[in-house]
Amino acid sequence: MKHQSLKEEVRQFAKQQDALFGDIIRGKRGQAVAEASGSAVQPEEAGLPASRFAEQLAAVNEEWVHAPSLDLMKQMICGCQKCPLGKTRNKLVFGTGNPNADVVVIGEAPGADEDASGEPFVGAAGQLLTKILAAINFSRDDVYIANIIKSRPPGNRTPERTEVEQCIPYLYKQLDLIKPKFILAVGLTAALSLLNRKATMKELRGSVHDYFGITMVVTYHPAALLRNPQWKRSTWEDVQLLRRLYDEWKSTENDAKQ
Repeated sequence: MKHQSLKEEVRQFAKQQDALFGDIIRGKRGQAVAEASGSAVQPEEAGLPASRFAEQLAAVNEEWVHAPSLDLMKQMICGCQKCPLGKTRNKLVFGTGNPNADVVVIGEAPGADEDASGEPFVGAAGQLLTKILAAINFSRDDVYIANIIKSRPPGNRTPERTEVEQCIPYLYKQLDLIKPKFILAVGLTAALSLLNRKATMKELRGSVHDYFGITMVVTYHPAALLRNPQWKRSTWEDVQLLRRLYDEWKSTENDAKQ
């Protein structure tokens, strides 16, 4: 009965959204204006927030795509069995943090500690991540933390391509709801899965990447730093870059409000 009520809540939200903005969403209003002026009205011009992931999510015909909040979405996908990892995990690790965060930290996959707790980055690597964030004046409550996939691969192996393909639409939806300005991708698997390209960490870190209009910085995974402390200096440079970009954006935003 609970699952049915969740579906009904989503359906009701979709109906309300359609009643208010249906013509605009379906492009009818834009088409009418285009016929009169010769140019279509974009979602931003119509006063509506544009979805960066509309194309990716349009291909997913499932109820959770229409969830109006992270909490509701989490309830709807907690029993996911799309890939074999659903049968071997203990808990689905959805994500945690500020639902309105300007910064989202994205890792690879849950480990043993995360699989047991249902929360991302709670083991030794998570403790190091907390310290890294604190070093650039962010707390875990300031950001949102998630992974490319939401179930632990056996033995902490690297997620397979098919597993990423099955799970990454969930991340698209999370980002669509949060609408962050920045992403910190920690680890090569996370970075490559997001950018959908082949590259080395040396090629990716130290640069600013664009991910569907979101500014992205790439650095080493905290677990890798525990095994390779010589990479800490590079990581420090990367997160300083993130902080500098954030401060510049924040300053510009504050000036615009004055």
